Amino acid sequence: MVLITGGSTGIGRATTIEFVNQGDLVVVAGRNIENGNKLVSEINSLGGRSRFIKTNVQVAMEVEKLVQETIELYGHIDYAINCAGVEGEGIPLIETTDNEWDEIIGTNLKGTWLSMKFELTQMQKQGFGTIVNISSILGLVANRSAIYTASKHGVNGLTKSAALTYANTGIRINAICPGYIDSPMVERVYADKEFLKANAISRHPIGRLGLPIEVARVAVWLCSDSASFITGHLMAVDGGYSIP
Repeated sequence: MVLITGGSTGIGRATTIEFVNQGDLVVVAGRNIENGNKLVSEINSLGGRSRFIKTNVQVAMEVEKLVQETIELYGHIDYAINCAGVEGEGIPLIETTDNEWDEIIGTNLKGTWLSMKFELTQMQKQGFGTIVNISSILGLVANRSAIYTASKHGVNGLTKSAALTYANTGIRINAICPGYIDSPMVERVYADKEFLKANAISRHPIGRLGLPIEVARVAVWLCSDSASFITGHLMAVDGGYSIP
């Protein structure tokens, strides 16, 4: 049984489908009801098993309710993929408003913290579980999107600290740090800015943007028995972006 926040679009959507394709039941959480219900309808019509639960990961009561409802329905959570996130749109630090700070930090960092808090509470009761946080290459390096970069460095710190704290409880926690992925988020950032998109591509030695499925496959693998001795790892899936 898999719980995926931000599971109805981009990397989250691809990860949802990848888990469904290997036979898992998936609970998709997100703010966009239309996207969530559409994805679940498509999956279930093809014989998969999924359910959408509207959740704003910035709100503790909603995240707690998400986990509680999932347990009431299915009894346990084997894997949790924390994928909910928003972009920083290249906003320089001194031009960032309070509202932009609250939205970026609230979704990317606080949302990951709240998700982990309630997922870990349940996984401790179970005595098992795996968490994968979808971070960013900007959790390992930096660009001029200061608040987005800070939020993803924070996600990586949460990942390592929690992995260390719960390593002997049967719970593994890792993060994936994708490079620039050809997704709705990147489309929004580079809308009508092809020269900036070309520059982003040039930063990846492999010569292209990544695909959501390429991140999704890594998330599934990190949850598998093949990764049973891996915890606290920040895995770059970035086409060489972070090579020194």
